[in-house]
Order: sequence, then structure tokens, then C-alpha cells
Amino acid sequence: MNEADARRAICDVCSKLYQKELLVSAGGNVSIRTDDGILITPSGRNKGSLKEDDIVKLAMTGKVIGKGKPSIEYKFHIALYNLRDDVNAIVHCHPVYCTALSVKGEKIRTDLTPEGTILLGDVPMVPYRTPGSDELVEEMTKISKSSAALMENHGAVTQGKTMEEACNRMEELEFQAHLQLVVGNVEGLPREEIYRLRRM
Repeated sequence: MNEADARRAICDVCSKLYQKELLVSAGGNVSIRTDDGILITPSGRNKGSLKEDDIVKLAMTGKVIGKGKPSIEYKFHIALYNLRDDVNAIVHCHPVYCTALSVKGEKIRTDLTPEGTILLGDVPMVPYRTPGSDELVEEMTKISKSSAALMENHGAVTQGKTMEEACNRMEELEFQAHLQLVVGNVEGLPREEIYRLRRM
């Protein structure tokens, strides 16, 4: 994907996630890998009305290429890309149901439906660390192999080979969190079925 298309993809995804109330005001951040670094949403800007020129380009060292101020959490995006050659997009949001579980310290279940099992797998909880801090980066690197994670008292993050995959995982993660809070303590899919689904 060329840079122009990547900038457009971030703006389109942010608009979509904002309309679905997965991104709220200036919260959250979205990035995509490029040939020479990453593109990431700017700091302190409403994600529902971003323009392509607002997106900030960074080298993998974190140095800004061009103009703009990147999201304060750019360091954990770069860290995750460095650990996963197969990941090309990262979405971090503060969706209400995911965040509710993260505030409660309640692990999200993905065994309630086939889609949760297939798209998300096991979803860890990242301990709370100050946004933008090196301590948060360190905790995020520990969950690099996961497709999705909750962030304690903070929100959620998903990774994907493509922006569409990362976005789909965020939507599914919020659906599963909502479902979990609605249905309460119920039986999930049988273990044998979970193994079968995860092999698909």
C-alpha cells in the first residue's frame, strides 16, 4: 500500500470506528506500517474528522518525518511492529464495554461464539501503566503475540495483517465484551469445539 492510500485508509477507519462509538473524541490511536516507518494518528485530535494531511509519518526510531505531533502512544505501536513482521496495522480504542471490563479487572471471554474464538483467540489483560510511558511499552511487548488485548483501566488494542483485519478484531472484541456483560456467567463453547475452531 502506498503512502497516499495508507493515509486514506487510516482516516476511513477512524471515521468508521468513531461512527460506531469505538473511538471517542481525541482518545485512541490507529497506525499502519509503511516501507520506511509507520503512519499514525495525531495527538489530541478528534478521530472522527481527520484529514489525510493530519496523519503523522514516523521512522521506526520514532522520529517524525515531515510535520505533526504523533499520538503519545506511538512508542508501543513501534515496539509491536518490531516484534511482529506479520502485523501491518494496529488499532487502539476506548470502547465502552471493553473498557468496562478493563476497569473491573475482568478477563474477556472469547468462547461464547465461534467468531470470538476464531477472530480473537485468547485475550490477555495488560496491567495499567501511564499512557505514553516506557512502562506501558514494556507491558505491551509482553502481549505482542496476541491478536487483541484489554488494557486495564484504559481500553483495548488489536493487531492485524491489514487495517481491515485489525478493525474487524476491534469490532468483534467490543461485541464479545458487550455480550459477556449482558449474559453474565454462562457456559461457553465446549473445549473440543474451541480447539476445532482455532485450527480453522
